[in-house]
Amino acid sequence: MSENLLTDNPGLYEQQFPDPDHVAARFTHDVVTRFGGGRALLDVGCGTGRDAGHLAGLGYDVVGLDSSERMVQHARAHHPAVEFALGDMRTFDLGRRFDVITCLDSALLYCHTNADLDEFLRRCREHLEPGGLLVAEMRNGAFFLGSTELLDDVRTRTVVWEGVSYTSHTRLWIDHAAQLLRRRREWWWPGAQPLVQRSAWRLLFPQELRHFLDHAGFDALALFDSPGPRTEPPWAPDRPWTADAEPGAALSGDRLHLVARLRH
Repeated sequence: MSENLLTDNPGLYEQQFPDPDHVAARFTHDVVTRFGGGRALLDVGCGTGRDAGHLAGLGYDVVGLDSSERMVQHARAHHPAVEFALGDMRTFDLGRRFDVITCLDSALLYCHTNADLDEFLRRCREHLEPGGLLVAEMRNGAFFLGSTELLDDVRTRTVVWEGVSYTSHTRLWIDHAAQLLRRRREWWWPGAQPLVQRSAWRLLFPQELRHFLDHAGFDALALFDSPGPRTEPPWAPDRPWTADAEPGAALSGDRLHLVARLRH
């Protein structure tokens, strides 16, 4: 196995991060419906294609984009009704425009530098119809201003995939100079040497994100921390939905959700 255990093994990824009720895709559908988006949708950082496949079943014309060849292969095999493309979120060029672009599960935060984020938003602008929506879900940089909840301990988790137990030990810490949340994850499973993976996410603050969006030609329609597909409790159709348009919204939760519209 290579050094990127989860992206090289999409089945293990889905076992590690299950979503049997398709909460992320249903949340996306609810947001798009509420803000008047269309049905041509590009899912950037689509991973295994799970969300793209469910959205296609809801009537969307979906294209999925991911930088992992293994993920794209898996997505094509499991969701044949969806078109999938291999590409970098900073440089992709699909030759068409969409009504909605989604970027879930902190995929946007792999834009580690200001230049990376500018390039991604430029790609979104080139691939959206005027008035199109950008919907993103990510870790919230503001959460870490007053909380060490996720930074204090090594977190251990075991999942069983194809009869083998995989145990991960994960530690997070903040690289203040680079404004990154860094992660070290060590994997153990029978018959193999421990595998260490390192990754990082950009920590973006709500006002900072608004500035990047405005510079790229987008209006931020909503920024909210809860409810969402990965909040506690998670989003559900029968649970009240709030956005920062309401006075007093704290935006201090672990997750930040964004809805932005490309200006005409």
